[in-house]
Amino acid sequence: MQPPSSNTQPRAYSAAHFGLELDGNHKTVGLFRSIEGGGVSAEVMSYQHGANYDVWRQLGKPKFEDFKIQVGMAMSKPFYDWMEDFFAGRPTRKNGAIVAADFYYAERARREFSEALISAIDFPKLDATDKNAAYMTVTVSPEKMVFTPGKGQKLELSVDDTAAKLWTCCNFRLAMDGLDASLKRVTKIDGFSIKQKIIEYHHGGRREPVKVPSRVEWPNLVFYVPEVDAGPIIDEFMKHAADGNPQGAADQRNGHIETFDHSGKALFNVILHGIQLKSASPDKSDANSEEIKQVKFEVSIEKMEFEYLRLEME
Repeated sequence: MQPPSSNTQPRAYSAAHFGLELDGNHKTVGLFRSIEGGGVSAEVMSYQHGANYDVWRQLGKPKFEDFKIQVGMAMSKPFYDWMEDFFAGRPTRKNGAIVAADFYYAERARREFSEALISAIDFPKLDATDKNAAYMTVTVSPEKMVFTPGKGQKLELSVDDTAAKLWTCCNFRLAMDGLDASLKRVTKIDGFSIKQKIIEYHHGGRREPVKVPSRVEWPNLVFYVPEVDAGPIIDEFMKHAADGNPQGAADQRNGHIETFDHSGKALFNVILHGIQLKSASPDKSDANSEEIKQVKFEVSIEKMEFEYLRLEME
C-alpha cells in the first residue's frame, strides 16, 4: 500500500492586514481598514450555426470591478498626493497591488492592478460627540487586475499602522470667511462624496476597455450649529438679498474643514471655494426635549481642494 501523498497546497488563512503598493514600489505605502469589490467578470455569448440545434458559448470581454478601500491616516504621502490630484482635476493613473497579509504581516495574496484612476472619495460624518476613528472611502477604477499568490515576505510599511487612529470624528473645525466666530460651535458635518464618472472606451483588438475620466462633481455641504449662533450666519449670507438682490459673487466666500489629531496637530484640510447658502432649517421645537436646539445649514460648493498636512507637522 502506498503512503498518502503529502498535501503541498498552501494553508488557508484569515487576512488581518491589508496593504497598498503604488508605482512598482514594493514598500507598502500604508495599511487600510477594509477593501470591497475588485473582482472580474465576463458576459457569456451564445450562438447557433445553421440548422444545428447545438448552442455554442463563448466568454466576452472581461470587466474589472472598481474596488473601495477604507483609509484613515495610516497611508504615506504618495497616496494622499494621488488624492490631491483627484481634487485638482488631474487624472493621475497608478499601477500597484493590493496585498493581503496574515496576523504576522506575512504576505499571503496579491491583486496587481494597472492604469487605475480614483473615481470617488467619500468623507465620513464628523460629529463632536463621536470619539471613534474616522475613515474615508476611496473608490479606485482599474483597467486590469491580476490575482497572484503571496510571496510570504513580511510587509515593509512606510507608515506605522497605529497612525490609522490619529483621526477621530470629533477632531475637526469648520471655518468660512467672515464667519469664524459663529462657526466655533459647529456640532456636526454630514458625510459627503466627491465623484468622477469613469467612461469606458473600447477600441481595436484590446480585450480590456480604456477608462477615461470625466469632470469632477462637487457635493453640497451640510452642517449644524446651535440656534443661538445661526442668526449671524444667515444675515451674512443674505445681506444683499435684503435689498431685493439674489445671492451673487459678492455673497460667495471661501473656507475650509480642518482635521487634527488628539494633540491638536493638523492632519489635512479640505479647502472650500465659492460657498453660497442654499437653505437653513431649524430643529423641531418640542417642550419635552432636553437637547440643544440646532439649525441645519446646507451650502453649495463650487470647488474643493485636498491639502495633506501631517508630514509638515512631524
